[in-house]
Amino acid sequence: MLLIGENLNVMVKRIGQAMKDRDPQPIQELAAAEAEAGVDYIDVNLGPARKGGEELMAWVVKTVQEVVDLPLYLDTTNVKAIEAGLKVYKNKQGKAVVNSIMCRPERMEAQIPLVTRYDAGMVALLWGPEGMPRDAAERGVLATEILQRAAEAGVAGEDIWVDPIITPLSVQQNQLLECNQFMSELDMIAEVLAPGCKSTCGLSNVSNGAPDHLRPILNQTYMIMLAKLGMRSCIVDAFDKDLQDIARGKRPDVDALVHQVMDRNEPDLGSLDKEAQHYVKTGKVLLGHSLYSDSWLEL
Repeated sequence: MLLIGENLNVMVKRIGQAMKDRDPQPIQELAAAEAEAGVDYIDVNLGPARKGGEELMAWVVKTVQEVVDLPLYLDTTNVKAIEAGLKVYKNKQGKAVVNSIMCRPERMEAQIPLVTRYDAGMVALLWGPEGMPRDAAERGVLATEILQRAAEAGVAGEDIWVDPIITPLSVQQNQLLECNQFMSELDMIAEVLAPGCKSTCGLSNVSNGAPDHLRPILNQTYMIMLAKLGMRSCIVDAFDKDLQDIARGKRPDVDALVHQVMDRNEPDLGSLDKEAQHYVKTGKVLLGHSLYSDSWLEL
């Protein structure tokens, strides 16, 4: 599993202030720490960046690239800021990736040409004219449309990352099942329209709204599930060491437990230690075998 560090985000108070003040030190320290933690990409998230976004993105990209060589995800809804970042980006260990392009005509028309013009990658976000897709079928329709548009523009399949949109378990438990269904079908769609295309997601979205102490087990367990369904990368907390170990194949025991739950071959809880029980219980909640509550690990 490829990992994209999510921590360099304008919503983080000290990072937002550093961006406002054009203070490179906190930004460079965090980027270097993410690289040291072992992520494969760094997401540079400016949010809407409506005012001064072009200058800010160019400055942040140059600031980060002074201290790390990892490829960057450029993350903002400001199209001009995306282009400003692409203009100054230096391909050291991989292409920049535009995060993200919604499956809406105006967004595809404005952003897909930037991908080809600057030889970048793109995240194809399955958010359509009607907003959030309701089910796996709608995700399939949106994926088909945006992959066709990208292919027509000359974007290579290996430069496309499809994001099916992960929703918070605490709010839309059934949407995760629809996302899972779509992931099981994505390879068939990609084989026809964009051979070599990959997938990605904002993994931490699954645990939004859950108590802080429960977020890591949700993120880790769902990442295992997504990997089994073919997910190639996740945008994650760069400093979750347990998640890093799982992503790098260092916890085959945990993988096996979650896979058993997915295959409806659940182990006897009484035979497991507490950590293993937590992964099994969390897997059951994520699959809708039991209802979500903040006390699911205690039941």
